[in-house]
Amino acid sequence: MEQLRKQQLNKEETKKRILKRFESRSALFYFLLGVVALIATMILSISFGAVDINWTTIRESILHFDEYDTNHLILYDLRFPRVIAAALVGAFLAISGVIMQGLTRNPLASPSIMGVSSGAGFMVAVAFALFPETSQGGLMIWSFLGAGLGVGLVFSIGLISKRGLTPVKLALGGAAVSILLQSASTMLAMYFNVTRDISFWYAGGVAGVSPASVQLAVIVAFVGIVFSVGLSRSLTLMSLGDEVAKGLGQKIGLIRLIGVLIVLLLTGTAVSISGTIGFIGLVIPHITKKLIGMDYRWIIPFSAIFGAWLLVTADIAARIINPPYETPVGALTALIGVPFFLVLARRDGRGWK
Repeated sequence: MEQLRKQQLNKEETKKRILKRFESRSALFYFLLGVVALIATMILSISFGAVDINWTTIRESILHFDEYDTNHLILYDLRFPRVIAAALVGAFLAISGVIMQGLTRNPLASPSIMGVSSGAGFMVAVAFALFPETSQGGLMIWSFLGAGLGVGLVFSIGLISKRGLTPVKLALGGAAVSILLQSASTMLAMYFNVTRDISFWYAGGVAGVSPASVQLAVIVAFVGIVFSVGLSRSLTLMSLGDEVAKGLGQKIGLIRLIGVLIVLLLTGTAVSISGTIGFIGLVIPHITKKLIGMDYRWIIPFSAIFGAWLLVTADIAARIINPPYETPVGALTALIGVPFFLVLARRDGRGWK
């Protein structure tokens, strides 16, 4: 009994030493800087549009809402939901990318590349085609199922291939599954005459998002982020390898199951709100690790902040490039993400160390 107790104490001491080694002194500085940048960008996004609204009006609408004031109605019905949705979707996709890369130790893993987003988009297309009266909550459920379908197909391809699940094979499998599901979505859209609806989801964007969608997303954000932060300690230990993590008392199978469920929840919600916006989950985790190190207790919250900032910024740019029309946000994130992906793929998945 005494020997078991000593072994447990040794494991705890080892985990503490490892986690302390991963600590980053600059993490708090970058996190606070990210929060300030996000708040400033959100205020800019709210004030920018066909009708210019100054900070005083924004403050008055929050403190003393007037239902007869046109500017207040614009803020509450259109701009507040839009900017909150952009921030949440960016955070969801960034956290999903962090968890996927942490669980697989694959620097190419992300919701868009691994077929998660395309699977969610495909099932949303099925819902539009077969059940056009589906509510926002119903769309989220369909999206969760589709995200699971995408993950299952990609990993099935990887498992039956020679030499198993290498990073490049998973990326290629994800690309193949994404093309397959997008083609199936297009066929459904044409056959059932819902092309306009489906094209919005695959273009990606937060224009016209409803307050009800944002309310559901806030609930998902609370659940997903709490569980993600709770998983962060285990992800840090798993970054050392499965054998080391097992030796330190980590239940690898349970951790992977929880991680996959979190990814399905966050990505499914993001796609149901904004459509398929790619590459945030690929780019943000790598930039975060370069800035603050390999401690997932910092990587997850910082990635959420940086992902939110990136998508809010992209949404502003989407309104500036070709006024009065809006450029699809997914196209702007792809401009950043595609070159980044090609660099990582050329390194054969070794990523940034």
